[in-house]
Amino acid sequence: MSKAVVFFAEGTEECEALLVVDLLRRAKVDVTIASATGNRAITSSHKVHITADALAEDIDYSDVDMVVLPGGIPGTPNLAANKTVTDTCVSFAKSGKKVAAICAAPSVLASLGLLEGKKATAHAGFQDKLTGAEVLDTEVVVDGNITTSYGLGGAIPFALELVRQLAGQAEADRIRSAIAYRH
Repeated sequence: MSKAVVFFAEGTEECEALLVVDLLRRAKVDVTIASATGNRAITSSHKVHITADALAEDIDYSDVDMVVLPGGIPGTPNLAANKTVTDTCVSFAKSGKKVAAICAAPSVLASLGLLEGKKATAHAGFQDKLTGAEVLDTEVVVDGNITTSYGLGGAIPFALELVRQLAGQAEADRIRSAIAYRH
């Protein structure tokens, strides 16, 4: 069974984060919601209260296949301020493990130098922060082990792409049909 960690912080965009968690869990991926706040209780960007499964600092990442950074303001800068989040993203990217980010969060990957020479996307308001990347204005961009998406409007295709990567195309197709996603 594949494993993924989705990082949540104060101000995370809840739909971007929870759609990923939901669709990956439907695909039987072992998903951990990891708080990057030092507290398992998190308030999202639109004041939804979420309880994380664990603190980011307490997770053993050795058998995790993918880490995911949702967007949101101030969620994205709060993720960028957490050393466990940034160190884990760097470690995963450099070792060939999967790293994914949506909306404003690809800017965190760029600030860590992880998008240098790669194709990527982000929310239009953050595309200028993708230093070193070839910026594409498309829903989802996969370049090697890095997957990015441009925002909430791309959250379902983003999550389905992550399902495809961790559980296979047939499972992604099954879930697409089950949720009646026709795009």
